[in-house]
Amino acid sequence: MITRIWRGEALAANADAYEHFVTQRVFTEIAKLPGHRGAYLLRRELNGSVEFLAVTLWESLAAIRAFAGDKLETAVVEPEARAVLSTFDEFVRHYEVAYGQACS
Repeated sequence: MITRIWRGEALAANADAYEHFVTQRVFTEIAKLPGHRGAYLLRRELNGSVEFLAVTLWESLAAIRAFAGDKLETAVVEPEARAVLSTFDEFVRHYEVAYGQACS
């Protein structure tokens, strides 16, 4: 399994709008793609802004291509997200999951 990680930041006043857009629109759409295995949005407060890490799980790099295209290391940041983010990475990082444990 491959983990795709991306970072962005929003002013506190825009953070809820970004979170809603990603969780209700982006994550809902990518959940329909073959090979998608899950998504997390991590959030932390930072001196008047909010940092986000988007973490998505995929069965393979081929599955990621269905979402991101051939430039796998380039971030996919929708115009609606760009409108509320104050800064964001133009790149993503991919990691192979070496170990995972789900708790119930």
